Amino acid sequence: MRLALFITCFNDTLFPETGKSVVRVLRRLGHEVEFPYGQVCCGQMHFNSGYRRDAVPLVRSFVDAFEDFDAVIVPSGSCTSMVRDHHATVARRAGGALVDGVARTAPKVYEFSEFLVDVLGVTDVGAYFPHSVAYHPTCHSLRLLRVGDRPTRLLRAVRGLTLVDLPRADECCGFGGTFAVKNTETSVAMGTDKVTATLESGAQVLCAGDNSCLTHIGGLISRQHAGVRVLHLADILASSGALSDVAPYPSSLTSEHARVFGTEPAPQPPGGTAPGLGTGFDLLSGLVPGSAYGSGPGYGSGSEATS
Repeated sequence: MRLALFITCFNDTLFPETGKSVVRVLRRLGHEVEFPYGQVCCGQMHFNSGYRRDAVPLVRSFVDAFEDFDAVIVPSGSCTSMVRDHHATVARRAGGALVDGVARTAPKVYEFSEFLVDVLGVTDVGAYFPHSVAYHPTCHSLRLLRVGDRPTRLLRAVRGLTLVDLPRADECCGFGGTFAVKNTETSVAMGTDKVTATLESGAQVLCAGDNSCLTHIGGLISRQHAGVRVLHLADILASSGALSDVAPYPSSLTSEHARVFGTEPAPQPPGGTAPGLGTGFDLLSGLVPGSAYGSGPGYGSGSEATS
């Protein structure tokens, strides 16, 4: 089975460690993963903001990058939902070959927990994480993908992990992409409610399948100095040790993100390395033998990440 990783814009720019975690888990299970460096944004921001015509070339690029693979793994329920639920709508604007390409490609796109449980048929991925964890079901994974208990089944199989209930778990965290920028006060109020629920749970770690939501919640948690970490599901499943061994929460947020999410501004990374992508996957160069990690224009040798 030929597998590809669709990293997503958010993870590529701010959370490259999550991409590495996905690869580590799949390699632990005996599967190699390729990274098509020509991949670009899935077009969700354009689609949700009403710029649907501008999303057409992005959908075309997605099909070009991924249609030859047997499965595409995505560490984001939000972007998975965009591809499976809305790419067909965008493609109809162009018609013809793009409609057919989306019909071939979209059904092969899986959110990470879906792929592990439904395709590979596993829940125990050999992880060890001796900490208490609460799981936040993000809106797209809960309501559109309907991943159900797949993430919690995976978490319960992690050695040493104690899964605790998150009060009012099905409530939105308030991120919602551009919603957080356009409706800042409402977004922060919703996020504050989620932080309150997290603290009520007593968990050391809040886990979710979308780093976008975790950025929002984590920024608000950091303002309270509550001592709770936020981690993507893949980062926990890739773990084989203590919480201190997991990559720290990134600080590279734009000034606007910092204002919205309650964190201090930090310098941005240098300019992009491939069309539509940031610098994050410089950290992944060379991790996957035979893939485009180390061969695409602008990608490094990977020695810094793998040494």
